[in-house]
Amino acid sequence: MEIRKYRQDDWPWAWQIIERVFRAGEIYPFSPEITEDEAYNAWVELPDHVYVVVGNDGEITGTYYIKTNQPCLGGHVCNCGYIVSEDVRCQGIATAMCEHSQRVARELGFRAMQYNLVVATNKGAIRLWEKSGFQIVGKLPGAFKSRSAGYIDAFVMYKELII
Repeated sequence: MEIRKYRQDDWPWAWQIIERVFRAGEIYPFSPEITEDEAYNAWVELPDHVYVVVGNDGEITGTYYIKTNQPCLGGHVCNCGYIVSEDVRCQGIATAMCEHSQRVARELGFRAMQYNLVVATNKGAIRLWEKSGFQIVGKLPGAFKSRSAGYIDAFVMYKELII
């Protein structure tokens, strides 16, 4: 597996992974009816950096972005979003992206990483983030409207990168 910077010709493969997750309406706040152009803007154009995971077979199996979480005086904290292809989940790809993103964040000078809306039903992600040193620093009651479960809680998770 290789994690490398996103290239323009990666979009068709990245979109296949992203679209399934956004359309499901279970872990990301984007509309399940999001257009491809809107998703491209949100995932590729707005973030500061985008990466893809390329499997041994050359297929893109995951993607993540890193961006400044807040402007100016909050600009030392970054935010990331990660998506792994359904076909290869539970194979360490999310862990590898999480570790990689923290290294990149440190290299970029970020002092902390914050996840703003970790859906309470996304147990696998919560377990992984906690194992990676993130702490739940806030609970947002009913902050996420799941397609299947309705209004559910979400968490803010945080990790200092500079110790």
